[in-house]
Amino acid sequence: MNRHVAILGLAFAGLAAFALFMGWAFFQGARLGGGWASLGPIWPYVAGGVLVVGALAGFLMWLAFYSARHGYDDPLDRDD
Repeated sequence: MNRHVAILGLAFAGLAAFALFMGWAFFQGARLGGGWASLGPIWPYVAGGVLVVGALAGFLMWLAFYSARHGYDDPLDRDD
C-alpha cells in the first residue's frame, strides 16, 4: 500500500510541476517579440496539423475496428 501512495504522490508532484511550468511559459509568451499577436501566421499550420493528426487517428481506429469485425484479429487454427 505504501508503494501506491508513493507512486501517486510522485505522479501528482510531477503533474503539479508540469502545470506550473506551463503556466509560466504561457505568461512569459506574452512578453516575447510581438506577444500573442505575432503567432497569427502560424495558426493555419497548427489547425492543419490538428486536422491531419485527427484524421490519421480516426482512420487507424476505423481500421482496427474493421479488422476486428471481419475476423482478421482472430487467432489462426493450426494443426501442429
